[in-house]
Amino acid sequence: MDYDCLIIGGGPAGLTAATYLGRFRRKVLVIDAGDSRALQIPESHNYPGFADGIAGPDLLREMRQQATQYGAEMLQGTAEDLVRDGEGYALTVDGRSIRAPRILLATGLKDHEPDMPGLKQAVANTSIRYCPVCDAYEATDKNIAVYGSIKDAEAKAVFMRTYSKRVTLLPTDKTIDNDARERMAAIGVTLASSAPVDLRPVDGGIVVQLLSGEHLQFDVIYPVLGCEVRSDLATALGAKRGDVGCVIVDDKQRTTVENIFAAGDVVSDLHQLSVAAGYAAIAATAIHASLPKQMR
Repeated sequence: MDYDCLIIGGGPAGLTAATYLGRFRRKVLVIDAGDSRALQIPESHNYPGFADGIAGPDLLREMRQQATQYGAEMLQGTAEDLVRDGEGYALTVDGRSIRAPRILLATGLKDHEPDMPGLKQAVANTSIRYCPVCDAYEATDKNIAVYGSIKDAEAKAVFMRTYSKRVTLLPTDKTIDNDARERMAAIGVTLASSAPVDLRPVDGGIVVQLLSGEHLQFDVIYPVLGCEVRSDLATALGAKRGDVGCVIVDDKQRTTVENIFAAGDVVSDLHQLSVAAGYAAIAATAIHASLPKQMR
């Protein structure tokens, strides 16, 4: 085997596990496609130890340096295929085959994004945000919209009322029943008259054109359009997934496939940096314990 463990994903979960395994004196390789969801974080204010905030790219850079300090290796590339190989697994990365007895899947997820010009800049300047649990505090007293189907977006609209009196639900539904309007009105959420047909960034926010022709402007919009959980490598080998697509793991972060572990957003719908790090610490410790003992 080339390594003790291959970590697929160079986000907070993968890099935390790499630091742990490196400090356990295990030979570990992190395969990083360079598209971690954390790269989109303009500044996080709820990650422990950074009271003044830290940008996602800066956090990942620090975590990579920490992991390599303890011997973890990094490989920029895309994991293409994972197959059983004797007592372990063979992973194909950009045409190269790499073998290890243990695999940690830390591939995360990808949000379904709104179709709009200037999306990347809107995310950078925080007029488009994806995680109310992460950063709703920063939207306090702003004019907020939650964008998605009533079924999926209603709970987040209610959550946002903790932070602002001005919350609007922008429904993707073709029809809107009176019950939904009454529920929204009862909790102080404005339900837009029709679905959005155009979103455009402007100075200080986003302008939304509705199907009705009405134009609305918001300081910040939270899309609730679903996501793609990146679990295909594990599920192709038989790993089980839950209802929302997350990989099912036990209390040691073991999937239902022998010697394949998973951590981070790929296993949890609570998409938090600290949660990802915690799961990764559990997984790395379990991986170390499952490998043959090493004596100096």
